[in-house]
Amino acid sequence: MAKVRSRFVCQNCGSSYAQWLGQCTQCKEWNTLVEEVVDRVEEKRGAPASVRSRNPKPIAIAEIPAQDGPRIPLSDRELARVLGGGLVPGSMVLLGGEPGIGKSTLLLQTALRNPHLKTLYVSGEESEHQVKMRAERLEATRPNGRTNEGNGCFVLTETNTQNIFKHIEALQPGLVVIDSVQTLHTAVLDASPGSVGQVRECTAELMRFAKTTGIPMVLIGHITKDGFIAGPKVLEHMVDCVLQFEGDRDHAYRLLRPLKNRFGSTNELGIYEMQGSGLAEVEDPSQVLLGRREERPSGVVVAATMEGMRPLLIEVQALVSSAVYGTPQRSSTGFDLRRLNMLLAVMEKRCGFRLGQKDVFLNLAGGFRVEEPAIDLAVVCAVLSSNADIAVPMDACFAGEVGLTGEIRPVTRTEQRIAEAAKLGFARIFVPKGTKGIAPVKGIQVVQVGQVNEVLGHLFG
Repeated sequence: MAKVRSRFVCQNCGSSYAQWLGQCTQCKEWNTLVEEVVDRVEEKRGAPASVRSRNPKPIAIAEIPAQDGPRIPLSDRELARVLGGGLVPGSMVLLGGEPGIGKSTLLLQTALRNPHLKTLYVSGEESEHQVKMRAERLEATRPNGRTNEGNGCFVLTETNTQNIFKHIEALQPGLVVIDSVQTLHTAVLDASPGSVGQVRECTAELMRFAKTTGIPMVLIGHITKDGFIAGPKVLEHMVDCVLQFEGDRDHAYRLLRPLKNRFGSTNELGIYEMQGSGLAEVEDPSQVLLGRREERPSGVVVAATMEGMRPLLIEVQALVSSAVYGTPQRSSTGFDLRRLNMLLAVMEKRCGFRLGQKDVFLNLAGGFRVEEPAIDLAVVCAVLSSNADIAVPMDACFAGEVGLTGEIRPVTRTEQRIAEAAKLGFARIFVPKGTKGIAPVKGIQVVQVGQVNEVLGHLFG
């Protein structure tokens, strides 16, 4: 058997070396040499015969048959929505997130609660008994009392890709879950599991196998301390869909966002609540986030925002107090701190409020993080309400972007925001002036405003 040759290539300038060096001698960058395969020997890869025998030829695009095959349905409606309606046969999905956020729990309960889909759960981090313990915890408090939902889920504790392919070919599953891609290793490279070369080669082998056999695969990926998926950036380019599972571990809610999706939109959002029985779908997040609204103190305002294609009403809380330590403090949770400083400058320059010597603290309830500029108007109203110690009426919500001159700029999908506010019982919603195509909605008054001072006149007189 021929020996597989490899070389070390600089990821910055492309220079190659026969052995690893700490510094590239050409571009003088440190730790940029990564091992790459020169000669690929299929026999050593151990790929199944169905993959090795494939010999593609050029085909005219007009002669390629159209494949409008149905997606694989999932019982988890939030996951199916984020994926674009279900799993696409032969696709590869990469799921990343913080340690302990619930990535393994989400995929294991997906495997257990889809008995129509034979799933192979490949675990490189846990033993069979550990996976069994989590599965029992997930099924113990199921509301329907089913005990045979895990009959279609098979567990394999293996990290060698060649052995995994043999088991897949023998079992013929409808879905393969890899937990996690950083634990895999291939016989082609001598590098340790989790290295850049191993992650790239293992993902390339899995991708070729998925595209050839039509079996969808879901990979769990670790992230770095900076919040990015560990491994080479090309890993995200190779897969078909990249999902980010995020949320504060101190809160119960988790958000599933698509960062890349070749088969659907990236404007979707899945919301889960962490419970003792696993991750529960949140079908009406606005109602859960607002909670009880019998009494509202000063500094609390409701914003109508959009998370993907879904309208959400989020509670914005602000606290303004005199600076005790000389230098005013600015703190923000769930909202961009630089944008908060910009809005404070607008309020002081354009509206005449003296906030330069005040401590300002801002928080979005529920542990959510919103980057949409339509929440600006709610932030401004919450800060001014806390500064004046006057509560904003409970029946009002806000949607609008605030510019540097104090004007309120239009936002997208205003009708959906209005409909969501009306459904939850709000009597008024403040939207930017000049918004077109607003149809009257029963039970709610749409107030169009053009400047921040106009909003303050409506609220505080």
